Amino acid sequence: MSKTYKPHPDTTQKAHISSLEQYKKIYNESISNPEEFWAKIAERIDWYQPWNKVREYDFVNGKIEWFSNGKLNASYNCLDRHVNNGYGDETAIIWEGNDPNQSRTFTYKELLKEVSQFANGLKDLGVKKGDRVCLYMQMIPELAIAVLACARIGAVHSVVFGAFSSDALRDRINDSACKILVTQDTGVRGIKQNIPMKANADQAVLHTPSIEYVIVVKRTGEPVHMDVERDIWWHESISNVDDKCKPEEMDSEDPLFILYTSGSTGKPKGVVHSSAGYMIYSSYTFLNVFQYDEDDIYWCTADVGWITGHSYIVYGPLLCGATTLMFEGVPTYPNVSRFWDIVDKYKVNQFYTAPTAIRALQAHGLEPLENNSLDSLKVIGSVGEPINEEAWHWYHDNVGKGKCPLVDTWWQTETGGIMISALAGITPNKPAHASLPLPGIIPVIVDAEGNELNGNNVQGNLCIKSPWPSIIRTTYGDHERCISTYFSNYKGMYFTGDGVKRDHDGYLRILGRVDDVINVSGHRMGTAEVENAINEHEDVIESAVVGYPHDIKGEGIYAYVIVSTELNDDEIKDQIINVVRKVIGPIAKPDKIQIVSGLPKTRSGKIMR
Repeated sequence: MSKTYKPHPDTTQKAHISSLEQYKKIYNESISNPEEFWAKIAERIDWYQPWNKVREYDFVNGKIEWFSNGKLNASYNCLDRHVNNGYGDETAIIWEGNDPNQSRTFTYKELLKEVSQFANGLKDLGVKKGDRVCLYMQMIPELAIAVLACARIGAVHSVVFGAFSSDALRDRINDSACKILVTQDTGVRGIKQNIPMKANADQAVLHTPSIEYVIVVKRTGEPVHMDVERDIWWHESISNVDDKCKPEEMDSEDPLFILYTSGSTGKPKGVVHSSAGYMIYSSYTFLNVFQYDEDDIYWCTADVGWITGHSYIVYGPLLCGATTLMFEGVPTYPNVSRFWDIVDKYKVNQFYTAPTAIRALQAHGLEPLENNSLDSLKVIGSVGEPINEEAWHWYHDNVGKGKCPLVDTWWQTETGGIMISALAGITPNKPAHASLPLPGIIPVIVDAEGNELNGNNVQGNLCIKSPWPSIIRTTYGDHERCISTYFSNYKGMYFTGDGVKRDHDGYLRILGRVDDVINVSGHRMGTAEVENAINEHEDVIESAVVGYPHDIKGEGIYAYVIVSTELNDDEIKDQIINVVRKVIGPIAKPDKIQIVSGLPKTRSGKIMR
């Protein structure tokens, strides 16, 4: 039985929800009167026109609306609102480069100017409200600037993780018919000093007829090919434009962004999030989970290529007027104390990272921590996958010094924001337990037939009753896929695809995926997507991919492959890995490949994973 850690008194003094009793009261209010509750939260942001109905939904047909007919703009609420309220000189973004000697800071006023200039640059290229813009970059400030610039003019941004291959980039551009691609010359990340971003982009756009222009950030100065008819340097695109750009008036339900996530079929799903509901939920959860206070320095180590970066590096913090730290590098470069060096350098107060990073650093022992005080930390957090108890204790005891609350957050690309988590300093911590739902969230546990399992000490599939503001609206271009994936398994509920256990205290512990998706280092990979990549090798007859316990990644990729070749096993395995790297990217390469003569199947021919 896991020990429960009571909140440290220092962390509750300035809490937004100041006690467990207050949490329970607010939670009950949010469930009994959701419209009234969320209407009050929605008043925290600025509207051009108020809504006329808080919510409407029909889970059977996957139809969900929040704040109907309200008008607002995400970029305005992230930037102009704070500048207009006298916070223009406050720091918005701190950027720490891959090299410890490289950093940049942007006040809210400076960020507004940069965003407005790039927004005008996009408009000069013919980008209009509703057009899709693909962003394919490493963790550089221009990525956040481009995200906010798209939001400013009503363009729908689609960020593609910078480590994805040219093939994966091509498929995502084509699925949403993006008009513009924004990338960089080359990237740096850890010991990798020349990641071929522009070269990958060039390869992708050979087969993307919708792309009209490619905008290129000069990050390293490495020479790259520039097509004179198509390619434009970022600095040239903003050289002759005004630094003021009027924000586009957006409807509450206008799409804000598309973000692709793996599914149980081979084709990634373009998850669409709306403008108002996403903003309201991501900012509310940021403020309350991390108990952010004015003048705090907050750092989420994720990549903006994933939903965590969207919600808790860019939108959530900036909507709250926070100072958010953006990091280009990796935790082990130039040494394994890099994370802790950065925490001390900037006096970071809230630190949010993945269990994979914690396990990797844990493997190096305590020596890398010895020269760092970490005294500024008030809250530490975990995201991306369930954290195992050993890593939880190492993180809590050695990074949080036993006094920082550890918020083990559960949520998904599709949920838009944190759904189940301790509230820092409010909820008693229990190792490896996501704990309790946030206000407005009704988690239920069901068996395979959809029967609700009430009470404590039960285990089953995790579903959510009734919508929350940032719930997925559709999968781009294929609403039926959205319905079949999330709303058809269990009537009247959103199906998460995760297993869960509710313990004797009513705390929820996430058990991992129950569908054909593997969670690798917090990144969801569809088994079918990896299998399709493996099967592109000319000598592969058939393959099956499953997850297996991995000491660092949490889950690794294990591939069973049938081949028709005389090559030895090592040669064919190397070739298969190279194919997967090319089709998807290095993140999807199998950790283990076993050559087999057959695969177990059902009578209907479905592989039994």
